[in-house]
Amino acid sequence: MSFETKGGVQPEAHKITRSYGGVHPADKKSPANAAAISTIAQPPQVIIPMSQHIGAPCTPIVAVGDEVKLGQKIGDSPKPVSAPIHASVSGKVIAIEPRLNSMGNMVTSVVIQNDGKDSPADTMVPTPAEDLEDPEKIAALIREAGIVGMGGATFPTAFKITSGWGKVDTVIINGAECEPYITSDHRTMLEHPVELLKGIQLIMKACKVSHCYFAIEKNKQFAIDLLNFKGAAAMGIQTVSLPCRYPQGAEKTLIHTITGREVPPGGLPAAVGCAVFNTFTSYSVYRAAYEGWPAIERVVTVTGSAIAESKNVKVRVGTPMSWVFEQTGGFAKTPWKIIMGGPMMGLAQYDLNVPCGKGTASLVCFAEDEDKTVGEPVCIRCGQCVQACPMKLQPIYMYMYEEKGDIEMMKKLNLTDCVECGACTYICPGRLHLTHAFKTGKAKIQAYDAALKARAEAAAAKKEAN
Repeated sequence: MSFETKGGVQPEAHKITRSYGGVHPADKKSPANAAAISTIAQPPQVIIPMSQHIGAPCTPIVAVGDEVKLGQKIGDSPKPVSAPIHASVSGKVIAIEPRLNSMGNMVTSVVIQNDGKDSPADTMVPTPAEDLEDPEKIAALIREAGIVGMGGATFPTAFKITSGWGKVDTVIINGAECEPYITSDHRTMLEHPVELLKGIQLIMKACKVSHCYFAIEKNKQFAIDLLNFKGAAAMGIQTVSLPCRYPQGAEKTLIHTITGREVPPGGLPAAVGCAVFNTFTSYSVYRAAYEGWPAIERVVTVTGSAIAESKNVKVRVGTPMSWVFEQTGGFAKTPWKIIMGGPMMGLAQYDLNVPCGKGTASLVCFAEDEDKTVGEPVCIRCGQCVQACPMKLQPIYMYMYEEKGDIEMMKKLNLTDCVECGACTYICPGRLHLTHAFKTGKAKIQAYDAALKARAEAAAAKKEAN
């Protein structure tokens, strides 16, 4: 089946820039893995972490024993780089305590006993139409709804918008979904195209631009045709068909592919006039504006060789992984590794009680026969990691100096510019744990810089005291 665009005019193809590096893993996006979105029963309890975003964690604004409504704000922070947290079910707060999150950290969480009623909060109402013409009111709406980068980055969307005022002239919607297995955003395009386009329009208005690019890998041509048919061009939204190459959806790679601009080392997209937003983030903006729903639900792809049947399901924030697996048919084989997120950039989990969050796009479960690890990984100096790196870095040397703990050399090699895409790890014939080493290296650099700052502040205070 194919579509003709409204008015019978095909949109002009956008000229794209060839991206550097990347790999071609099997995408595992067969029709069986791209099932239509379904709904699962809500869990008896939800565990809602007060940190589901990059930036300052929220402080609970409810207490144990409180009755809460669906969509009620239960956590907030005055810091600009933060996003409120809302109740994903109605019920009673039975605990506020540290619980394990997907990053392996114990974070303050609000535990709600679900009453099964989904009684909505008074705040869950559509926004007046006149407010949806005002950039500042749209940004405030997005902030109040707790919307973040729901592709996994979880950067607060409202702050990205407001910090880009006066700088951003190009908005890009990331529909690449280039990680293997994941199809949740693809299904959102297919099943909610009009709502998605309206959400993108609101983001454009908030960013004060009249045109944007919706970048989608060409293995989703049906979705591209459907969005064009639904009037994307008339709304100022230009769909762009991207080559299928991982990590095509990495923010800096996407910017270079669409605009030819290169974000400088250590820089942010706004430095080159760009702002990038995830597909499901855009759909969430629609739901917040037109339906009054804050960011309390995510479509999650549940798949992998250990799963009985791959599915895309609506999951409320705070739902334990164990409940999701139980409601989607469970395991066909004993899982060897469970990853929250995609197989390239996701995080391996060791406790099924960990809750799904705003940025949980997928749960990928591998059986033991897919274990490719080796006992003693060895670098053979082949250079394939250098060719695969989309950031033009030198993983072979970054790994060597990270092993030695040489902070100055790690900085000199711009290790902090690594986007942790995993392309180098995927391509490495020696099976080195490159991406993990670079995550560790960033932590070492951060700790080193923090120590230097603390010493400098202490010295300044001592000097002032004398």
